[in-house]
Amino acid sequence: MKILAIDDQQLILLSVQRKLIEYGYNVKTATSGKEGIQIFEAFNPDLVILDMNMPEMSGLDVIAKIKEINMNTPILVMSGNDDEEVILKGFELGIYDYMKKPISLDEMVARVKRTIGAPLIVFNQKGNTTQKIQKNCVGVVIPCYNEAERLSGKEFQDFAKKHPGYHLCFVNDGSTDNTLEVLEEIRRGNEEAISIFDCKVNGGKAEAVRQGMLHLAKDDQFDYLGYLDADLSTDFADFDELVRTIEGSNFDIVSGSRISRMGADITKESARKIISKTINLIIQKILGMPFKDTQCGAKVMRPNTVKSVFNKPFKTRWLFDVEIFKRMGKTYGREKATSLICEQPLKRWIHADGSKLSMKDSIKILWQLGQLSIKYK
Repeated sequence: MKILAIDDQQLILLSVQRKLIEYGYNVKTATSGKEGIQIFEAFNPDLVILDMNMPEMSGLDVIAKIKEINMNTPILVMSGNDDEEVILKGFELGIYDYMKKPISLDEMVARVKRTIGAPLIVFNQKGNTTQKIQKNCVGVVIPCYNEAERLSGKEFQDFAKKHPGYHLCFVNDGSTDNTLEVLEEIRRGNEEAISIFDCKVNGGKAEAVRQGMLHLAKDDQFDYLGYLDADLSTDFADFDELVRTIEGSNFDIVSGSRISRMGADITKESARKIISKTINLIIQKILGMPFKDTQCGAKVMRPNTVKSVFNKPFKTRWLFDVEIFKRMGKTYGREKATSLICEQPLKRWIHADGSKLSMKDSIKILWQLGQLSIKYK
C-alpha cells in the first residue's frame, strides 16, 4: 500500500515516513504542494496525507488539484490549522478526515488503517514509545562548554524521540574536555532530531547561543526558535509550556522566569539568591521594563525576531539576555517591546552543581551592567 505525505516541514515528514514504514507501508514524501502533485501523478498512491499551512501552494489548493487528477484517492489532512472555515472547505473538496496537531503517531497510523487498511507485513516496530507530532516545529539551541560530566544524554534522547517536530542543536563552545564526544554519542541514532554546531574556539555563552540561533534561523521549517541550558535546570516540560504560550499569542518572545511563586519547585543557594535579586533590580532600572528575571536560560521566540536581535555580537558573555531585551526596546520602543515580550513563571527550576557562573562572576556582572547602561543609553 502506497502513501504520499506532503508537508513543508522536514522534521514532521521524516517522523511520519519512519512510522508508516514500520507498519509496512510504502511511503514517499514531498516538502511542497507542487512537488507533491508531481510525485502523486508518478507514484499513484493509495492515500495522501498533507498539511494545510504550506507556502506558495496551500493545502486546499493541493487537495483541489489531486481531486482533479484522481477523484477516488482518499486524503487525510494533518495540520495545526484549526480554522473552522478551512476545515469545512477541506471536507467540501472531498477530504476523508482532518487530524489536528498535536497528534500522536499511533493515532495517525490508526486513522490510516481505518482508511486504507493495514499491510500484510509489518517491519521493525520500535517498542511502545509514545510519539506526538507538535502543532509547530521548534528548534532549540543548547550551549555547551566543558559539560561532559553534567550532560544527561538519556533525557535529551528521550525527548527527541517522543517529540517529532522538535530539533535540538547542541553548540559545543570550544570545550577542552570530551564534551564533543559525549554530544556525538547523544546524537547517534537521532541524526534528524539532534545536531551539533562545533565552535573550535571558546567564545562564551552569548556567542555560542548567537551562533546556534542564527544557524537554525537559516532553516525555514522552524516556526519558533529558543534556547535552553545544558544542565536542564529548566526542564523540557516547562520549555514546552513556553512554546504553547507563544503559539497562542502575538508575543515575539516568551521568557521563563525563576521568581518564586506559590506551588513552584524553585531552589537556589541563599547567597546567590540575594545577589541575583540585586542584579535583577539593577537590570529592571537599566531596561525601563517591568521584567523580573531576564537572565533565565530558557526562551522561545519567532524566527524574524532571532534574525533581528542576534544579528550583531553581544558586548558581554553573560548578559546577552539583557541586550536582547534592550535591542527589542531600541527597535520597537519600550512600551511596544514590553507588549511583545512575555515573562512566564516556571513550575520548576533548580540551580545545578557545577554552574559556570561563579560568585566572583556575579560580582563582575555589576560592572558589566554599567557598561551596558552606557552602550544602550
